[in-house]
Amino acid sequence: MNKFAKYLLTATTILVTATVAQAREQIRIVGSSTVYPFATVVAEKFGISSKFKTPVVESTGSGGGLKIFCQ
Repeated sequence: MNKFAKYLLTATTILVTATVAQAREQIRIVGSSTVYPFATVVAEKFGISSKFKTPVVESTGSGGGLKIFCQ
């Protein structure tokens, strides 16, 4: 696995863990369109391999994701 893939996996794991810690009904991942395909695959595998619902993944671009995060 190359460095970029490891970085993406780590970032996605952090996002998923942080969202689960907030005790929401469903995880929502919003952000970069570059990461969207990877995040979608991770979300699907998470939904299949855990007791939680499959996360909702949205591609808003980095700026849009950061804006939502800061709200």
